[in-house]
Amino acid sequence: MNQDEFERLAELFKIFGTPTRLQILHALVDKEKCVLEIAEELGMSQSAISHQLSILKQNRLVKNRREGKTIYYSLLDSHVLTIIAQGLDHIRE
Repeated sequence: MNQDEFERLAELFKIFGTPTRLQILHALVDKEKCVLEIAEELGMSQSAISHQLSILKQNRLVKNRREGKTIYYSLLDSHVLTIIAQGLDHIRE
């Protein structure tokens, strides 16, 4: 690996470094959801969820689609689920 890859990988792991972001990613494992659904599920404000979703989207961990006025979020790809699953396997050993 070169220095740029080490830095990018460290940044990726930083994104996984907050429980709120992990909870949001976990909430999106089974299906796409809008901000309101995620906020209700996690017992948080919509603005807090929106802020974290913005960070997750900037770092290519979630994607969104618009349906009318509602924006639905989902995991970007299976790599995100794999990272979470392997992390869980590791801490549960």
